[in-house]
Amino acid sequence: MSSVAVLTQETFNAHRSGLLPEQTAVAGPSAGEDEDALPTYKEAFPPLPEKAAQPDGTQETSSAWTSKIRPLKSSIITQVFHVPLEERKYKDINQFGEGDQAKVCVDIMHKTGAHLELSLAKDQGLSIMVSGKLDAVMKARKEIVSRLQTQASASVAIPKEHHRFVIGKSGEKLQELELKTATKIQIPRPDDPSNHIKISGTKEGLEKAKHEILLISAEQDKRAVERVNIEKVYHPFITGAYNKLVGEMMQETGARINVPPQSVNKTEIVITGEKEQVALAVAMIKKIYEDKKKNTTTIAVEVKKSQHKYVIGPKGNTLQEILDRTGVSVEIPPSDSSSETVILRGEPDRLGQALTEVYAKANSYTVSSVSAPSWLHRFIIGKKGQNLAKITQQMPKVHIEFTEGEDKITLEGPTKDVQMVQSQIEAIVTDLVNRMDYAEISVDPKFHRHLIGKGGVNINRIKEVHKVTVRIPPDNEKSNLIRIEGDPQGVQEAKKELLELASRMENERTKDLIIEQRFHRAIIGQKGEKIKEVRDKFPEVIINFPDPAQKSDIVQLRGPRTEVEKCSKFMQKMVAEMVENSYSVSVPIFKQFHRNIIGKGGSNIKKIREETNTKIDLPAENSNSEMIVITGKKANCEAAKSRILAIQKELANITEVDVSIPSKLHNSLIGSKGRLVRSIMEECGGVHIHFPTEGSGIDKVTIRGPAEEVEKAKQQLLALAEEKQTKSHTVELHAKPEYHKFLIGKGGGNIRKVRDSTGARIIFPTPEDKDQELITVVGTEEAVREAQKELQELIKSLDNIVEDNMSVDPKYHRYFVARRGQVLRDLADEYGGVMVSFPRTGSQSEKVTLKGAKECVEAAKKRMQEIVEDLDAQVIMECVIPQKFHRSIMGPKGSRIQQITRDHSVQIKFPEREDPQEAPIQNGEADGEVKEPVDPNAPKKCDVIIISGRKERCEGAMEALKALVPVTIEVEVPFELHRYIIGQKGSGIRKMMDEFEVNIQVPAPEQQSDKIAITGLASHLNRAKEGLLERVKELQAEQEDRVSLTWLNRGFNNYFKLTITVDPKYHPKIIGRKGAIITNIRTEHDVDLRFPQSGAADPNLVTVTGRPELVDEAIDHLLNLEEEYMADVVENEAKMAYMRPSGSSAAAVDEQRGPSKGFVVREAPWATANEKAPDMSSSEDFPSFGAPVATKASPWGPKRF
Repeated sequence: MSSVAVLTQETFNAHRSGLLPEQTAVAGPSAGEDEDALPTYKEAFPPLPEKAAQPDGTQETSSAWTSKIRPLKSSIITQVFHVPLEERKYKDINQFGEGDQAKVCVDIMHKTGAHLELSLAKDQGLSIMVSGKLDAVMKARKEIVSRLQTQASASVAIPKEHHRFVIGKSGEKLQELELKTATKIQIPRPDDPSNHIKISGTKEGLEKAKHEILLISAEQDKRAVERVNIEKVYHPFITGAYNKLVGEMMQETGARINVPPQSVNKTEIVITGEKEQVALAVAMIKKIYEDKKKNTTTIAVEVKKSQHKYVIGPKGNTLQEILDRTGVSVEIPPSDSSSETVILRGEPDRLGQALTEVYAKANSYTVSSVSAPSWLHRFIIGKKGQNLAKITQQMPKVHIEFTEGEDKITLEGPTKDVQMVQSQIEAIVTDLVNRMDYAEISVDPKFHRHLIGKGGVNINRIKEVHKVTVRIPPDNEKSNLIRIEGDPQGVQEAKKELLELASRMENERTKDLIIEQRFHRAIIGQKGEKIKEVRDKFPEVIINFPDPAQKSDIVQLRGPRTEVEKCSKFMQKMVAEMVENSYSVSVPIFKQFHRNIIGKGGSNIKKIREETNTKIDLPAENSNSEMIVITGKKANCEAAKSRILAIQKELANITEVDVSIPSKLHNSLIGSKGRLVRSIMEECGGVHIHFPTEGSGIDKVTIRGPAEEVEKAKQQLLALAEEKQTKSHTVELHAKPEYHKFLIGKGGGNIRKVRDSTGARIIFPTPEDKDQELITVVGTEEAVREAQKELQELIKSLDNIVEDNMSVDPKYHRYFVARRGQVLRDLADEYGGVMVSFPRTGSQSEKVTLKGAKECVEAAKKRMQEIVEDLDAQVIMECVIPQKFHRSIMGPKGSRIQQITRDHSVQIKFPEREDPQEAPIQNGEADGEVKEPVDPNAPKKCDVIIISGRKERCEGAMEALKALVPVTIEVEVPFELHRYIIGQKGSGIRKMMDEFEVNIQVPAPEQQSDKIAITGLASHLNRAKEGLLERVKELQAEQEDRVSLTWLNRGFNNYFKLTITVDPKYHPKIIGRKGAIITNIRTEHDVDLRFPQSGAADPNLVTVTGRPELVDEAIDHLLNLEEEYMADVVENEAKMAYMRPSGSSAAAVDEQRGPSKGFVVREAPWATANEKAPDMSSSEDFPSFGAPVATKASPWGPKRF
């Protein structure tokens, strides 16, 4: 073993720093001794082992580097399999690596985890290289053979009794054989008389498998099986005690002898092995049998049935022991037999000894019992059997049995041990009976879970307080009895308390309150706050709400009768108030006036909400709904409604007219699902028609909207009412949904002509209606008949399909078929499903075919000509907007651009995004090509938006695009208010951004900036700024109120705030661990102390708030603390000056020490070769990586690479 220099921390420091002056003085005379103490070079740096053998044959010295590392074998193996051309399954493939063969290979790789590589040999055979773990390679080989190679089949006949040896244990041998030969082997079932084994696979595999199977069979032919029938009673003599005799026979003969166990009623002994071995074993067995049959006799004795198990012993050991000692076999009757006769079989002179042993064993164990009340059993056993374990550890041979419901404990074991255990248990029972008692009370099972309490809180409290155990029967037992066990006094007290609880529960009442489910959430409140207040008010009442999924209105109250009644009245009052406050009314307001109702920064709507004490919900801006929903008390809702309507009336020429129409006609005027009244509202410019609630008996119908449209709607309503009163007639027609738009016409022109000429009203289905083909005609019988006739003619003409052609310049074809044919789809929707076919791309044909109803085709043709004219007059304009605004201009999912495209009938194309990582090349060469200098004033390509269409439309679209460019303004907001503006999890700032449709950017806390940036459309910025400043005012007012309220609550009408300067390094000291010191100051002086936040403009300022005299005292306390800490710092610095030398003195010591010797070793290579030590600054001795170095002889020995 090589020696290695071991340095302690002290000696290492000495080497690094040089010897101390005192040590140098002492070391002078004994320099030789110190030199001997130095480690040698070989000890400090053990040499690496040489690769070559020692020339003189001497054994190489062991060192730290010479331990041989055992080479690791790679777990990955590679095998190559060859499939000849004639055996390839997939020969006819067009291209190698494609088709089913490739799919099979991929599947094999997935299944087995092996890697496959295929190649074609010159003879068109297939070479497959398989790499992977051994198991994976073998599985892959089997798959390759079965799936890529044509299969042959053969059969081999071997004796039926040899089949099981081919299969092996659990089929392992068969699986191994199949993997080894890459074949599929089918062995006939045991009930099949055939002895032929079928093999399928490659020719090579078939031969291998046949050979292996025949080998197994040949091996089994050499073996013999012999069965000898020996009477069961003589089997113990053949096996011998503990199977010794049969083991010796097997060892001597080499045959395998199988004797059935005593529990199996078989007489046949099976011997297997080589024929000679089997013959020898059979002879030996028969000899023993004949000898014992001749020389043995039997005696029968009576032994109690309960003692039989002691004669048998654990796992029959006692019987084997008797057989071993005496040579006598003891036969015990089976356990299910009532016989007590035990038969001893053996040589006469040994029977006496065996009989003595049988009786000794039978009487060595005894059974006893101890009287103990069954309820004490678990106390005797102890927690987790602790008490019983102490006894059984001392007397492990004693078996203690507790029978449930019986007042006794059974003991079984050696007589002496049983007696000792019995005395111990009797002592325990006596002690428990003296100091413990039990009681049973009867309580209705329905109250059991209430006695237990939530999570067992009630019953656990009773157990802990009274030191008892309480057994409450489980629900499935349906028992009334509750058992209490423990200290007599504790049992009585627990019994009393449980009976009182039960009595109180019997006085309990359960009441069901009917409360509409829509109010349940409001009663519970956010995070259960409101219901918690109710439960705190009535702590003895349990309130259960139904599961929301049950859609139930029943709320269950349970508790003392009087408390339940009080709680019931309180909750009914709550519900009554909610019902009163949940009155709801919907007010139709034209969409364009919603913003005016909201007001700047929501001022109008906020004012109405506060003054009327109502909740007002407006529809989302992107919603088509015009209804504003007002919720609250009825009178308040009506007041809010009138104020909202007044705002609308001021803004526009909106009038409201009441028309008296008999209430019995209202349903017929509204029509099915409101279809009839909706058609009137749409026709009359979107007026609002309000009918009274059904069944109210009120005749007044309100019409609201622009004056002209209201008058028009009024006339139509009255005309319809008159028709309904005289004789109203209704007819239903059916037409394909795609014809509806054409029948209605652009702006409803077609249908208006029919209505004006006939006087009938025609109603088309809405998207919500199930029957999309149904058209309803309403009016007088004559008017309906005429309208029906005209419509039927129109529908008939639409069913008359014609085909027509028109010429369209090929350069415009792309416009019609672009965007997946969107223009053609729009034409089909608008003109009754007309089909337009363009010639194939690339052909220069101008012919375009239109197919559909004649009128539809003509109308579509006319529209296409208009589009072509627009395209002829098309111009392309460039709109320069910085790329950073493009996403904002597009809007969510491009909605804003789509709207501008529709409004101005233009096409808008945005440029590709510029890659920020691509460096621009200016006045340089790219790919050897000199580029022209770029004009600095020219707009970037990525900023140019292309607009194409008619000139005037393009100009309008450009203005619309520029109006969407967001603008940023900055608003001054005090930094300390930023977190309140952001709100919890950003809710506050998100609400403002949604309300004003802008983006609000709050600076990061570390910037300590008062500037908040608002970005959005110019039209939205002023409202957002005003809203933000309004919020700032609210927050500042809240802060002042909060401070005032704090001191008012503490009884001070006047409070004082003072700021002092304290060095920040003392702040942690003043605050103390977990705020202990500052809490003490606040409590002692009754003031509020605030330290500056991290990153504050002035970190020295500490604010003290409170009564003037208390503030002064607190400030004195703080300044005293600061002085104490400063004094401590000065004192510590003075101490440190004495504890360590100054810089100058340290330098002086270093000078005295002299230069450091570094790490010194003896017998170094440079010393023996009379050379100097290697120079660390030399590039020759210590070359840099990659630098060329001239080779030279070195004392370090030859270089090894």
